[in-house]
Amino acid sequence: MNLPAPLPLTEAQAKLLALADRLPVVELPIAETLGRYLARPLISQRTQPPSDLSAMDGYAMRSGDTSGPWKIVGESAAGHPFSGEIANGEAVRISTGALLPAKAGAILLQEEAAREGQALSTAAGGLATARHIRRAGFDFQEGDALLPRGALMGAPQIALALSAGHMKFAVHQRPRVTIIDTGDELAADAGNCAPHQIPASNGAMIAAMISQIADNIRHIGPVPDDLEKLATALNHAEDADIIVTSGGASVGDHDLLQPALEKAGFKLSFWRVAMKPGKPLMIARKGKQILLGLPGNPVSSYVTAYFFLLPLLRAMAGATSPLPQSQIMRLARNIPAGGKRLEFLRGRYVGDGVEPVDAMQDSSGLMALSQSNALIERPALAKKAEIGEMVAVFPLNSAGMA
Repeated sequence: MNLPAPLPLTEAQAKLLALADRLPVVELPIAETLGRYLARPLISQRTQPPSDLSAMDGYAMRSGDTSGPWKIVGESAAGHPFSGEIANGEAVRISTGALLPAKAGAILLQEEAAREGQALSTAAGGLATARHIRRAGFDFQEGDALLPRGALMGAPQIALALSAGHMKFAVHQRPRVTIIDTGDELAADAGNCAPHQIPASNGAMIAAMISQIADNIRHIGPVPDDLEKLATALNHAEDADIIVTSGGASVGDHDLLQPALEKAGFKLSFWRVAMKPGKPLMIARKGKQILLGLPGNPVSSYVTAYFFLLPLLRAMAGATSPLPQSQIMRLARNIPAGGKRLEFLRGRYVGDGVEPVDAMQDSSGLMALSQSNALIERPALAKKAEIGEMVAVFPLNSAGMA
């Protein structure tokens, strides 16, 4: 069998993202936009803060009247402003976040003030200044562009949008995903496996990885290594924007994914990527539906999902920078010379560095993967790396999720 030459990782990622069309736009309440990408720039509808406010508890007075003494003529509390105008020799008790009274331009901190009844003076070392005033519009002003199209909405971005006067906003829909586990060796019941079986865990792992960026995640399988049953499962996923299969993408006698794709009407876009783990990755398309055929070994499945499935989901959901970003870190343990392919080692952060979690780095090793919070990049034909050398690292979160 003449196999296609494996594609370099970056070329394969570019080919995949070129297939991705952004999904339609939907208007949602801001509180429901968490984890979604903006469909248009976020423009402020108001100024924040809308007026000069106090940043501290203390007393407000005129900017040219900072030596005292003063007479206290009222109070300005958050949400309850002082209604009058202060004159020279007068001060207003003011709270953090309260509106600065008219004509006020300085604040004397509470801990630097001496008060007896309505008489106010500075304590030793006290000084009334403008330093503790939050000026109107210091954060943003009406009409400012606050977030670009494609920005990811997290907790701070939701707060920003509300502060900018938005109660709802346009975001892209999230992709609908169907995950299909394949293989005669897979058992649906993890607690009841025959000696020749293993639990079907890849589908649950992939579903967990994409849970915050995909909608309507369906799980089919495990489907046995049978051409008709594989093609039927693919056809049952016709409502999905993305189909993810696990297993059957290689070249063995029982790897039937490619003929099943042809039978179900899919056209192969590319197959095989020059990376380890994850070489047998397969990408196909049927209309606007995209299929990712991930390898069956769990670590291979995880790593290819990290570098291909997640970027595809982000791109279809509206992200302008969907690819994962690496950081440069110090190596905390020696790494032996690499092989002929680009390799990603399961690693963990230690102090200010990173180290591989397992010397074997076997593509079926779930224990090592579960202990990882980083993927260490090793170029093809890399020489032995010593402690202290700088390496590229792709971060995972504390639960090993992308």
